[in-house]
Amino acid sequence: MTDWSQLHHAYGTAEDIPGLLDAVGPDPQDPVWNSLASRLYHQGGVGSASYAALPILAQKARQWSITDRRMPLFLAGQIVAARDIYDEVTSPFVAHSSVIAELLALTEEALGDPALADDSVNYVQLLSTSLSFEGVEGWGEHLDQVCGEEYEVSCPDCFSENFIVFGENGHYSTADDMYFKRPPAHTVPLQPQDPATAEGLLPKLHARVLADGHPEIAARLPYVFGHAHCAHCGEFFSVPDAILAMP
Repeated sequence: MTDWSQLHHAYGTAEDIPGLLDAVGPDPQDPVWNSLASRLYHQGGVGSASYAALPILAQKARQWSITDRRMPLFLAGQIVAARDIYDEVTSPFVAHSSVIAELLALTEEALGDPALADDSVNYVQLLSTSLSFEGVEGWGEHLDQVCGEEYEVSCPDCFSENFIVFGENGHYSTADDMYFKRPPAHTVPLQPQDPATAEGLLPKLHARVLADGHPEIAARLPYVFGHAHCAHCGEFFSVPDAILAMP
């Protein structure tokens, strides 16, 4: 039996967490999800109560339909992927390995939901969640920005901000943060990676996204995992390395 009074979340001791978990429903608009997230994943930080909540989130996901289970999966994925840990706790991949394995299986089932065919946002968020449960560092937090068609990253040489843009209006880096309102004055084309010859995560991810019926997302991945020239100093840098360096 979990003694929640001995655990902590962002606002103090965690006695309120069981009541919130009991009260929350599958509706993404249920305000209790905000209450849980603000306590268990506060500004990207997690504590002892966050990890203790994982088995209950898994239980809810197991009991709900593949569509309704998205919210507990999303929150559990954020908790597992978090790098800002404010308590001295054992890694969830050690303390809750069987729970995380179940969460991954439940996420894989949810990725087969036919309702995702025309819902790239929830598809990518579930895909990000699956990467978190697989222990793929960083991409559980950052992959969902693929849907926004841009990343804002720092140049590793001059540390200036670059907008890495990929989508209907082109594939380029720019220093102009007003590019979405008017054509930027200066752009530098991105250099995509070829999924057929690339190493690392890209080939597997690209093939998975295509097989799942999301070619528009797959078309963006070679640029997300490619290279860019800094729009300020011209430095040639790895886009995925710059993304994973984001806070």
